[in-house]
Amino acid sequence: MPRSPNTPSPKAGSVTLATVAQRAGVSPQTVSNALNSPELLRPETLERVRRTIDELGYRPHRAAQTLRTRSSKLIGYGIRPTAPGTSAPVMDRFLHALSQTADEAGYRILLFASPPGSAGLDGYEELLDLHSVDGFVLSGTDRGDRRQAWLEKRGVPFVGFGRMWSGRQIGDWVDVDGASGTDAAVEHLVGLGHRRIAFLGWPRGSGVGDDRAMGWQRAMRRHHLSIRNKRARSVDDIASAQAAVGPLLDAGATAVIAASDVLALGCYHALRERRAVPGKDVAVVGFDDSPAAALLSPGLSTVAQPLEAVGRECVRLLLARMSELGAPPERVLLEPSLVVRDSTSASGD
Repeated sequence: MPRSPNTPSPKAGSVTLATVAQRAGVSPQTVSNALNSPELLRPETLERVRRTIDELGYRPHRAAQTLRTRSSKLIGYGIRPTAPGTSAPVMDRFLHALSQTADEAGYRILLFASPPGSAGLDGYEELLDLHSVDGFVLSGTDRGDRRQAWLEKRGVPFVGFGRMWSGRQIGDWVDVDGASGTDAAVEHLVGLGHRRIAFLGWPRGSGVGDDRAMGWQRAMRRHHLSIRNKRARSVDDIASAQAAVGPLLDAGATAVIAASDVLALGCYHALRERRAVPGKDVAVVGFDDSPAAALLSPGLSTVAQPLEAVGRECVRLLLARMSELGAPPERVLLEPSLVVRDSTSASGD
């Protein structure tokens, strides 16, 4: 904020980073970023801080020491449990990308247990009470997630990998456009001649799953293809998916788009049980490009998420939020890419 004509200027020797922050109407972290990482700030904020530094005669070389005393250089990330007998290769890859990007920015990722529901907030509160983290990265942002509102109320910087799927959008987030991915899968299959393209998704209520189903539905309607009796639902389990896809195959589907590679693997099992060959008799497309996708025979066509870009954007948004808590929220939606392998090599009818 501009200085009032009646406000005395502090003596040059008494000017601190906090003095500059108060005069400019920003946080001390923002002043430090103006000196050390100006690319993180909005141009108008950077100009205001620099003007205040010049007016007060602040010596920039003191900023690094002040920043070190105010920052733990730790970012908290809550690990949520996976169901027994399942793995989470996508989240493992995301965590690796996040850790690498944070390391390049001079931060470390601090992992802690974070079960779903209100009990999961205990870990966040404990870390805040100990003052051991500068902010949090959230994932698994399901419907009814309480973490965003809880952190916002306490003025704690955070960024989500995933949108809020219900209610008011809170805070910054980075997500992958799942609907765009399944839309692209339909386009690829239509180009191969398929017209009876089914979708095997998760039960209703999953924000991510519903988004992926929407892309399939949108593309089918754009091509004037029927979606009647061409959608089935299963939990993310191979055996359940194998049973759920049966009616779709019985109805004559020549291609199946699955909401995950796990569901796609269930399609493989169902086809082989019927002595059919994935890719030759029925085309199959998965989602997530898990390590198993390329190892299957035939190789599974799938939609890949740009996890390295997600990690970079999460760190960028979080550092910017640490610098300026009052800035408008920023949301980034990234495009996935279709990885074509042999499971979609055959033409349709």
